Amino acid sequence: MTAMDDALTQIDDWPVGSAAVVVIGRDGSTLGSRGDLDRVYRLASVTKPLTAYASLVAVEEGVFELDDPAGPPGSTVRHLLAHTSGLDFSEDKVRAEPGTRRIYSNRGFEVLAQTLEARAEIPFSTYIHEAVFAPLGMSSTRLTGSAGAGAESTAADLARFAAELQRPALLAPQTLALATTVAFPGLDGVLPGYGVQRPNDWGLGFELRDDKSPHWTSGANSPDTFGHFGQSGTFLWVDPQARAACVALADRDFGQWAIEAWPPLSDAVLAALAT
Repeated sequence: MTAMDDALTQIDDWPVGSAAVVVIGRDGSTLGSRGDLDRVYRLASVTKPLTAYASLVAVEEGVFELDDPAGPPGSTVRHLLAHTSGLDFSEDKVRAEPGTRRIYSNRGFEVLAQTLEARAEIPFSTYIHEAVFAPLGMSSTRLTGSAGAGAESTAADLARFAAELQRPALLAPQTLALATTVAFPGLDGVLPGYGVQRPNDWGLGFELRDDKSPHWTSGANSPDTFGHFGQSGTFLWVDPQARAACVALADRDFGQWAIEAWPPLSDAVLAALAT
C-alpha cells in the first residue's frame, strides 16, 4: 500500500453511508482514489465553481463581460461571482451596496445564471453542459436545480474538472488566474459553517484559503489553495504549491463530523504528496 493509499483509507472511518475521494496531479493523473468514483452525489455549493467556470467561458466567448451590469443596481457580473453584489443568501433582498461586503449568496449565482441565459438565449443548464461538462467528458454531471447549489456529479467527473483547474484547456490561463485571485480585497464576511472571516477573501466563484482560520482545508494547505465545499458533504480543493487537487464526496450533510474529518484527510493527502 502506498502512502497515498494509506492516507485515503481515512474515509472508511467517516460517519457516513458512502464516500469517495480522489487526488489528481497537476498533469491530470490520478495519484490515488478510494470509494466508488462513479456514484452520483449531490454537490450543493460545489456547484458554484462549475457555474463560475461556465460564466468565465461565456466572458471569453463574448456573451457578456465581467463588468456588465447584473443583479441589484450598481452590481456587475464580477460582483455576483465574488459574492459582493449585496444580495441576500436566498432572497432578492439587497443587504449592502455592491462591493462593500462579502455576503455569501446562492441567489447571486442564480441571478448570474439568469443573466447568462438571457444573453446567450439558451437555458443555462444547456450552456453549462455544452461549455463545461461535455468538453471535459463529465458525462454523469447534471445541473438539475439552482445554479448555486443544484448540481449532481461523481468523483470521477470532478477529477476531470480538478485537472482542468490545474491545466486549463477551456479557459485562457490568465482568466483562471484572475478567477483564483482575490476579487474586491479586504472585505469581511461569513464563511458558512466557520463564522466571520476577516477578511473573507474570494475569487470569481472560488473560495480562497489565504490564512483563514478556522477552515475546511488543512493548515498544511498553502495560502494559494482554492476551491469550494458543499453543505451536502462535498469538497474540492486545488493547491498549486502541492501541484495537486483533492475531491471528496459523501452522502451525509455537512456538520461537525466534516469539520473534524476533512482537515485530517487533507493533512494526510499533503503528507503523502510530499513523500
